[in-house]
Amino acid sequence: MLNIVLVEPEIPQNAGNIARTCACTGSRLHLIEPMGFRPTEKNLKRAGCNYWNDVDIVRWPYLGAFLEAHGEDELHLFTGAASRTYAEVPYGPDAFLLFGRESRGLDADLIERFADECVRIPMREGLDSLNVSNAVAVATYEALRQQGFPDLS
Repeated sequence: MLNIVLVEPEIPQNAGNIARTCACTGSRLHLIEPMGFRPTEKNLKRAGCNYWNDVDIVRWPYLGAFLEAHGEDELHLFTGAASRTYAEVPYGPDAFLLFGRESRGLDADLIERFADECVRIPMREGLDSLNVSNAVAVATYEALRQQGFPDLS
């Protein structure tokens, strides 16, 4: 199962949109605390996710706990600091796609530690980022396209 990882997400509407993408694609959603909101069903439904109960969610108390469990797995860190694009790498069926905070992305030390696993989504010069929910959708569908869209009709 493809894994979408949100590192310290700040905006519930984005998390709601991403949860919807996970529900529609059968991807697992990992939420790493601290978060800028309480991920209650009520808050996320208000944020636009009607499929909250259809999402497999794993919560992590902090990034180190996630990395202790999955640091040796197939990771793809999405950052504007990468030289390779997201379309240049293969994605396995159990890959983890990591996305940073809306306000500042992933921390520099994490990017440095996993430099070989960093990818970027190309965009026009001078623009710094897509909305994280859009970036997750782009990346998720590329990974699933490479796998032949398993279990999707």
